[in-house]
Amino acid sequence: MGTITFIRHGQANSHAKTEEDYDRLSELGHQQAEWLGDWFSDQGEAFDQVIAGSLRRHKETAAGMGFADPLIDPRLNEMDYFNLGRAMEDVHGVPMPDGDGFAEHVPQVMEAWHRAEIMGNETFKSFEDRVSGILDEALQPGRNVLCVTSGGVIAMIMRHLLDLDPRRMAYMTLPIFNTSIHRVHVSPVGPILAGFNSIPHLEASSRAHARTHF
Repeated sequence: MGTITFIRHGQANSHAKTEEDYDRLSELGHQQAEWLGDWFSDQGEAFDQVIAGSLRRHKETAAGMGFADPLIDPRLNEMDYFNLGRAMEDVHGVPMPDGDGFAEHVPQVMEAWHRAEIMGNETFKSFEDRVSGILDEALQPGRNVLCVTSGGVIAMIMRHLLDLDPRRMAYMTLPIFNTSIHRVHVSPVGPILAGFNSIPHLEASSRAHARTHF
């Protein structure tokens, strides 16, 4: 049985107003990645292949974990939420929120995007197809593959595995921690969800401050 391990990137620039400005790890994000790499090393985990999205925060997270030269695959890149948020405001008059407001905003955006009422740089179907494509290619029996990606991609993988509607998929994005671990087992009957949103490298009480969602 093989395993795909999906990692969400470390904390990025959470005060950004554009995707370009968001796409860099904070000082804490670099530390989270280093702690995660140390944890994998302590567990003796080895990977046959390491893949990262092409975004800066993906590559910085992989490097911080000790993987300086991953295979780069833009199919692991995040949805362009900033553009989707602007489209949501233009079409439905719903402004981009701050902080806790995302709990209501994300489901609204996912449903409107799924209904093709709004669009950013790609359609919902295009995003879904590219994520399911990288998942299908990574499902290799007997191999352990590590993928460094983003929360929206992980939520889409959950939709694929658990047959979630867009609103339930949106709810999956909300609790995903920075540098969290998500496991998919490769079995004869297909991919099986084996773990979601674990943060063993951040469980010590001294690292409570590092359990971030954005």
